[in-house]
Amino acid sequence: MFLRRPLLAATLMALAVSACGESARQTPGEPTGELNLYTARHYDADLQLYRMFEEKTGIRINRIDGRPDQLMARMQTEGSNSPADVFVAADAGALWRAQEAGLLQPVTSAALTAAIPANLRDPEGHWFGLARRARVVAYDITKVRPDEVDTYEEIVSPRFRGKLCIRSSDSVYNLSLVGALIEAWGPQKAGDWVKGVVANMARPPEGGDRDQIRAVAAGVCEITVTNTYYYIRMAHGEDAADRAVTQRVRLSFPSLGNAGTHVNVSGGGVAKHAPNRANAIRFLEFLATPEAQAIFATANNEFTAANGVVNPAPVDGFAGFQANPMSVTVYGRRQAEAQSLMTTAGWR
Repeated sequence: MFLRRPLLAATLMALAVSACGESARQTPGEPTGELNLYTARHYDADLQLYRMFEEKTGIRINRIDGRPDQLMARMQTEGSNSPADVFVAADAGALWRAQEAGLLQPVTSAALTAAIPANLRDPEGHWFGLARRARVVAYDITKVRPDEVDTYEEIVSPRFRGKLCIRSSDSVYNLSLVGALIEAWGPQKAGDWVKGVVANMARPPEGGDRDQIRAVAAGVCEITVTNTYYYIRMAHGEDAADRAVTQRVRLSFPSLGNAGTHVNVSGGGVAKHAPNRANAIRFLEFLATPEAQAIFATANNEFTAANGVVNPAPVDGFAGFQANPMSVTVYGRRQAEAQSLMTTAGWR
Protein backbone atom coordinates (compact mmCIF):
# COMPACT_ATOMS: atom_id res chain seq x y z
CA MET A 1 0.00 0.00 0.00
CA PHE A 2 2.72 2.47 0.90
CA LEU A 3 4.48 1.79 -2.42
CA ARG A 4 1.37 2.83 -4.38
CA ARG A 5 0.85 6.22 -2.72
CA PRO A 6 3.61 8.07 -4.65
CA LEU A 7 2.26 6.65 -7.90
CA LEU A 8 -1.28 7.75 -7.03
CA ALA A 9 -0.07 11.22 -6.08
CA ALA A 10 1.88 11.53 -9.34
CA THR A 11 -1.17 10.44 -11.31
CA LEU A 12 -3.41 12.97 -9.60
CA MET A 13 -0.80 15.71 -10.20
CA ALA A 14 -0.60 14.84 -13.89
CA LEU A 15 -4.38 14.94 -14.20
CA ALA A 16 -4.46 18.36 -12.50
CA VAL A 17 -1.81 19.77 -14.82
CA SER A 18 -3.62 18.31 -17.83
CA ALA A 19 -6.91 19.84 -16.72
CA CYS A 20 -5.28 23.24 -16.27
CA GLY A 21 -3.72 23.03 -19.71
CA GLU A 22 -7.02 22.06 -21.29
CA SER A 23 -8.78 24.92 -19.54
CA ALA A 24 -6.20 27.40 -20.86
CA ARG A 25 -6.63 26.09 -24.39
CA GLN A 26 -10.38 26.49 -24.11
CA THR A 27 -10.12 30.15 -23.18
CA PRO A 28 -7.69 31.78 -25.63
CA GLY A 29 -6.57 35.27 -24.66
CA GLU A 30 -7.06 34.68 -20.94
CA PRO A 31 -4.24 36.24 -18.86
CA THR A 32 -1.50 33.68 -18.19
CA GLY A 33 0.84 35.77 -16.08
CA GLU A 34 3.27 36.67 -18.87
CA LEU A 35 3.70 39.02 -21.81
CA ASN A 36 5.97 38.49 -24.80
CA LEU A 37 7.25 41.87 -25.97
CA TYR A 38 8.98 42.44 -29.31
CA THR A 39 10.52 45.89 -29.05
CA ALA A 40 12.62 48.13 -31.27
CA ARG A 41 13.07 50.67 -28.45
CA HIS A 42 16.31 50.38 -26.50
CA TYR A 43 16.14 52.94 -23.70
CA ASP A 44 16.80 52.65 -19.99
CA ALA A 45 13.46 54.35 -19.40
CA ASP A 46 11.70 51.35 -20.87
CA LEU A 47 13.33 49.03 -18.35
CA GLN A 48 11.81 51.17 -15.59
CA LEU A 49 8.41 50.86 -17.24
CA TYR A 50 8.71 47.08 -17.52
CA ARG A 51 9.62 46.73 -13.85
CA MET A 52 6.76 49.00 -12.84
CA PHE A 53 4.25 47.01 -14.90
CA GLU A 54 5.48 43.70 -13.49
CA GLU A 55 5.26 44.99 -9.91
CA LYS A 56 1.77 46.37 -10.41
CA THR A 57 0.28 43.38 -12.23
CA GLY A 58 2.40 40.33 -11.45
CA ILE A 59 2.67 39.76 -15.19
CA ARG A 60 6.18 38.75 -16.27
CA ILE A 61 7.58 40.45 -19.38
CA ASN A 62 9.67 38.34 -21.77
CA ARG A 63 11.52 40.76 -24.03
CA ILE A 64 12.94 40.32 -27.52
CA ASP A 65 14.97 43.31 -28.77
CA GLY A 66 15.83 44.13 -32.36
CA ARG A 67 15.49 46.55 -35.23
CA PRO A 68 11.91 47.04 -36.48
CA ASP A 69 12.45 45.15 -39.74
CA GLN A 70 14.23 42.31 -37.96
CA LEU A 71 11.36 41.89 -35.53
CA MET A 72 8.76 42.06 -38.29
CA ALA A 73 10.64 39.45 -40.33
CA ARG A 74 10.77 37.20 -37.27
CA MET A 75 7.03 37.57 -36.67
CA GLN A 76 6.33 36.73 -40.31
CA THR A 77 8.50 33.64 -40.12
CA GLU A 78 6.83 32.52 -36.89
CA GLY A 79 3.40 32.95 -38.45
CA SER A 80 0.41 31.84 -36.39
CA ASN A 81 2.80 30.22 -33.89
CA SER A 82 4.43 33.55 -33.04
CA PRO A 83 4.65 34.10 -29.28
CA ALA A 84 4.68 37.89 -29.78
CA ASP A 85 2.02 39.72 -27.79
CA VAL A 86 3.07 43.35 -28.33
CA PHE A 87 5.16 45.01 -31.04
CA VAL A 88 6.79 48.34 -30.10
CA ALA A 89 8.65 50.74 -32.40
CA ALA A 90 10.13 54.23 -32.11
CA ASP A 91 8.55 55.54 -35.31
CA ALA A 92 5.01 55.76 -36.68
CA GLY A 93 6.22 54.57 -40.07
CA ALA A 94 7.46 51.29 -38.60
CA LEU A 95 4.15 50.76 -36.79
CA TRP A 96 2.29 51.36 -40.05
CA ARG A 97 4.52 48.85 -41.89
CA ALA A 98 3.80 46.22 -39.25
CA GLN A 99 0.09 46.86 -39.69
CA GLU A 100 0.35 46.63 -43.49
CA ALA A 101 2.24 43.34 -43.17
CA GLY A 102 -0.71 41.91 -41.24
CA LEU A 103 1.29 41.55 -38.03
CA LEU A 104 -1.02 43.57 -35.77
CA GLN A 105 -4.65 43.14 -34.77
CA PRO A 106 -7.19 45.87 -34.04
CA VAL A 107 -8.22 46.26 -30.42
CA THR A 108 -10.97 48.24 -28.78
CA SER A 109 -9.95 49.93 -25.55
CA ALA A 110 -11.92 52.75 -24.00
CA ALA A 111 -8.87 53.68 -21.92
CA LEU A 112 -6.57 54.00 -24.92
CA THR A 113 -9.14 55.79 -27.07
CA ALA A 114 -9.73 58.32 -24.32
CA ALA A 115 -6.04 58.81 -23.53
CA ILE A 116 -4.37 58.96 -26.95
CA PRO A 117 -5.35 61.76 -29.38
CA ALA A 118 -6.83 60.56 -32.67
CA ASN A 119 -3.94 61.89 -34.78
CA LEU A 120 -1.44 59.84 -32.74
CA ARG A 121 -3.00 56.40 -33.28
CA ASP A 122 -4.36 54.11 -35.94
CA PRO A 123 -8.10 54.79 -36.33
CA GLU A 124 -8.90 51.06 -36.21
CA GLY A 125 -6.83 50.40 -33.09
CA HIS A 126 -3.96 48.46 -34.65
CA TRP A 127 -1.43 50.65 -32.82
CA PHE A 128 -1.22 53.63 -30.49
CA GLY A 129 1.36 56.39 -30.11
CA LEU A 130 2.60 56.47 -26.52
CA ALA A 131 5.37 59.10 -26.49
CA ARG A 132 6.06 62.08 -28.76
CA ARG A 133 9.21 63.65 -30.13
CA ALA A 134 9.51 66.69 -32.39
CA ARG A 135 12.00 66.86 -35.27
CA VAL A 136 13.44 70.33 -35.02
CA VAL A 137 16.41 72.52 -35.94
CA ALA A 138 19.45 72.90 -33.70
CA TYR A 139 21.49 76.00 -34.54
CA ASP A 140 24.67 77.81 -33.55
CA ILE A 141 23.53 80.87 -31.61
CA THR A 142 26.71 82.78 -32.54
CA LYS A 143 25.99 82.49 -36.27
CA VAL A 144 22.25 81.97 -36.76
CA ARG A 145 19.23 84.02 -35.70
CA PRO A 146 16.13 82.12 -34.50
CA ASP A 147 13.96 83.74 -37.19
CA GLU A 148 16.25 82.26 -39.87
CA VAL A 149 15.18 78.71 -38.96
CA ASP A 150 11.54 79.00 -37.90
CA THR A 151 10.16 77.10 -40.92
CA TYR A 152 11.26 73.89 -42.61
CA GLU A 153 11.63 75.75 -45.92
CA GLU A 154 14.44 77.85 -44.48
CA ILE A 155 16.62 74.80 -43.83
CA VAL A 156 17.24 74.53 -47.58
CA SER A 157 17.62 78.23 -48.37
CA PRO A 158 20.84 79.44 -50.07
CA ARG A 159 21.67 81.10 -46.73
CA PHE A 160 22.75 77.66 -45.44
CA ARG A 161 24.62 76.38 -48.49
CA GLY A 162 27.35 74.09 -47.18
CA LYS A 163 26.29 74.75 -43.58
CA LEU A 164 23.88 71.87 -42.80
CA CYS A 165 24.72 68.63 -40.97
CA ILE A 166 22.17 65.82 -41.12
CA ARG A 167 21.76 62.07 -40.69
CA SER A 168 21.56 59.61 -43.54
CA SER A 169 18.45 59.05 -45.65
CA ASP A 170 17.81 55.66 -44.06
CA SER A 171 17.13 57.27 -40.69
CA VAL A 172 13.48 56.52 -39.97
CA TYR A 173 13.14 59.97 -38.44
CA ASN A 174 14.22 61.64 -41.67
CA LEU A 175 12.02 59.34 -43.73
CA SER A 176 8.99 60.26 -41.64
CA LEU A 177 9.83 63.96 -41.84
CA VAL A 178 10.03 63.82 -45.64
CA GLY A 179 6.81 61.80 -45.67
CA ALA A 180 5.13 64.59 -43.71
CA LEU A 181 6.48 67.18 -46.16
CA ILE A 182 5.05 65.21 -49.09
CA GLU A 183 1.69 65.10 -47.37
CA ALA A 184 1.74 68.83 -46.63
CA TRP A 185 3.33 70.19 -49.81
CA GLY A 186 2.98 67.53 -52.48
CA PRO A 187 5.83 65.56 -54.10
CA GLN A 188 7.16 68.42 -56.27
CA LYS A 189 7.89 70.85 -53.46
CA ALA A 190 9.01 68.07 -51.12
CA GLY A 191 11.38 66.81 -53.82
CA ASP A 192 12.85 70.29 -54.21
CA TRP A 193 13.32 70.45 -50.45
CA VAL A 194 15.19 67.14 -50.46
CA LYS A 195 17.46 68.41 -53.24
CA GLY A 196 18.06 71.53 -51.15
CA VAL A 197 19.13 69.39 -48.19
CA VAL A 198 21.75 67.68 -50.35
CA ALA A 199 22.95 71.02 -51.75
CA ASN A 200 23.30 72.49 -48.25
CA MET A 201 25.21 69.59 -46.68
CA ALA A 202 28.46 70.61 -45.00
CA ARG A 203 29.64 66.99 -45.13
CA PRO A 204 28.29 63.57 -46.17
CA PRO A 205 25.77 62.21 -43.63
CA GLU A 206 27.39 60.42 -40.71
CA GLY A 207 26.50 59.55 -37.13
CA GLY A 208 23.35 60.04 -35.10
CA ASP A 209 21.45 63.10 -33.97
CA ARG A 210 23.79 63.89 -31.08
CA ASP A 211 26.77 63.74 -33.44
CA GLN A 212 25.08 66.39 -35.61
CA ILE A 213 24.50 68.65 -32.61
CA ARG A 214 28.13 68.31 -31.54
CA ALA A 215 29.21 69.12 -35.11
CA VAL A 216 27.26 72.38 -34.96
CA ALA A 217 29.02 73.35 -31.73
CA ALA A 218 32.39 72.42 -33.24
CA GLY A 219 31.83 74.74 -36.20
CA VAL A 220 31.53 71.99 -38.82
CA CYS A 221 28.10 73.36 -39.72
CA GLU A 222 25.68 76.02 -38.51
CA ILE A 223 22.42 74.05 -38.36
CA THR A 224 21.18 70.48 -38.10
CA VAL A 225 17.93 68.54 -37.79
CA THR A 226 17.40 66.51 -34.63
CA ASN A 227 14.83 64.87 -32.43
CA THR A 228 14.15 66.95 -29.34
CA TYR A 229 14.91 64.27 -26.77
CA TYR A 230 18.53 63.91 -27.90
CA TYR A 231 19.18 67.59 -27.26
CA ILE A 232 17.30 67.62 -23.94
CA ARG A 233 19.27 64.57 -22.81
CA MET A 234 22.53 66.36 -23.64
CA ALA A 235 21.43 69.55 -21.90
CA HIS A 236 20.45 67.79 -18.68
CA GLY A 237 22.77 64.78 -18.67
CA GLU A 238 25.90 64.02 -16.66
CA ASP A 239 28.36 64.65 -19.51
CA ALA A 240 29.85 68.12 -18.94
CA ALA A 241 31.08 68.36 -22.54
CA ASP A 242 27.59 67.74 -23.89
CA ARG A 243 26.12 70.29 -21.49
CA ALA A 244 28.65 72.80 -22.78
CA VAL A 245 27.57 72.03 -26.35
CA THR A 246 24.00 73.02 -25.53
CA GLN A 247 25.20 76.38 -24.24
CA ARG A 248 26.24 77.24 -27.77
CA VAL A 249 23.53 75.34 -29.64
CA ARG A 250 19.81 76.05 -29.23
CA LEU A 251 16.61 74.54 -30.61
CA SER A 252 14.15 76.11 -33.01
CA PHE A 253 10.72 74.53 -33.50
CA PRO A 254 10.04 75.20 -37.21
CA SER A 255 6.53 75.35 -38.56
CA LEU A 256 5.23 73.09 -41.31
CA GLY A 257 2.65 74.84 -43.46
CA ASN A 258 2.04 77.41 -40.70
CA ALA A 259 0.44 74.60 -38.68
CA GLY A 260 3.18 73.72 -36.22
CA THR A 261 6.21 71.49 -35.78
CA HIS A 262 6.47 67.96 -37.19
CA VAL A 263 5.91 65.36 -34.45
CA ASN A 264 6.58 61.63 -34.53
CA VAL A 265 5.70 58.95 -31.98
CA SER A 266 6.94 55.84 -30.30
CA GLY A 267 4.13 53.39 -29.84
CA GLY A 268 2.91 49.83 -29.87
CA GLY A 269 0.21 47.45 -31.01
CA VAL A 270 -1.11 44.00 -30.17
CA ALA A 271 0.42 41.25 -32.31
CA LYS A 272 -1.88 39.42 -34.72
CA HIS A 273 -1.53 36.04 -32.98
CA ALA A 274 -0.95 37.28 -29.41
CA PRO A 275 -1.33 34.30 -27.05
CA ASN A 276 -1.76 36.70 -24.12
CA ARG A 277 -4.07 39.26 -25.74
CA ALA A 278 -5.65 40.54 -22.53
CA ASN A 279 -2.23 41.13 -21.00
CA ALA A 280 -1.10 42.89 -24.17
CA ILE A 281 -3.98 45.35 -24.03
CA ARG A 282 -3.41 45.85 -20.33
CA PHE A 283 0.25 46.68 -21.02
CA LEU A 284 -0.58 49.30 -23.66
CA GLU A 285 -3.20 50.82 -21.36
CA PHE A 286 -0.59 51.01 -18.60
CA LEU A 287 1.82 52.88 -20.89
CA ALA A 288 -0.86 55.51 -21.47
CA THR A 289 -1.36 56.19 -17.75
CA PRO A 290 -0.04 59.45 -16.24
CA GLU A 291 2.42 57.47 -14.12
CA ALA A 292 3.97 55.74 -17.14
CA GLN A 293 3.84 58.86 -19.28
CA ALA A 294 5.93 60.64 -16.67
CA ILE A 295 8.63 57.97 -17.03
CA PHE A 296 8.79 58.52 -20.80
CA ALA A 297 9.37 62.21 -20.09
CA THR A 298 11.67 62.20 -17.08
CA ALA A 299 13.79 59.16 -17.95
CA ASN A 300 13.97 59.48 -21.75
CA ASN A 301 13.12 63.16 -22.31
CA GLU A 302 10.24 62.46 -24.69
CA PHE A 303 7.04 64.47 -24.65
CA THR A 304 3.93 62.89 -23.19
CA ALA A 305 1.32 61.65 -25.67
CA ALA A 306 -1.74 61.13 -23.47
CA ASN A 307 -4.43 63.77 -23.18
CA GLY A 308 -4.24 65.96 -20.11
CA VAL A 309 -0.86 64.71 -18.90
CA VAL A 310 1.44 67.62 -18.07
CA ASN A 311 5.07 67.34 -19.20
CA PRO A 312 7.33 67.21 -16.12
CA ALA A 313 10.86 68.58 -15.84
CA PRO A 314 13.13 68.71 -17.70
CA VAL A 315 11.03 68.48 -20.87
CA ASP A 316 8.49 71.02 -19.62
CA GLY A 317 10.83 73.82 -20.65
CA PHE A 318 10.66 72.65 -24.28
CA ALA A 319 7.02 71.54 -24.45
CA GLY A 320 5.33 74.86 -25.20
CA PHE A 321 5.60 74.53 -28.99
CA GLN A 322 2.68 74.16 -31.39
CA ALA A 323 2.55 70.58 -32.66
CA ASN A 324 1.39 69.99 -36.22
CA PRO A 325 -1.96 68.14 -36.06
CA MET A 326 -1.18 65.90 -39.06
CA SER A 327 -2.06 62.25 -38.48
CA VAL A 328 1.10 60.25 -37.90
CA THR A 329 -0.41 57.42 -39.94
CA VAL A 330 0.58 59.23 -43.15
CA TYR A 331 4.32 58.80 -42.49
CA GLY A 332 4.16 55.10 -43.29
CA ARG A 333 1.97 55.56 -46.34
CA ARG A 334 4.41 58.13 -47.71
CA GLN A 335 7.60 56.30 -46.71
CA ALA A 336 8.35 54.58 -50.03
CA GLU A 337 7.78 57.85 -51.89
CA ALA A 338 10.01 59.67 -49.41
CA GLN A 339 12.80 57.14 -49.88
CA SER A 340 12.53 57.47 -53.65
CA LEU A 341 12.86 61.26 -53.51
CA MET A 342 15.87 61.04 -51.21
CA THR A 343 17.64 58.40 -53.32
CA THR A 344 17.03 60.35 -56.52
CA ALA A 345 18.46 63.51 -54.94
CA GLY A 346 21.61 61.71 -53.83
CA TRP A 347 20.87 61.88 -50.11
CA ARG A 348 22.94 58.95 -48.88
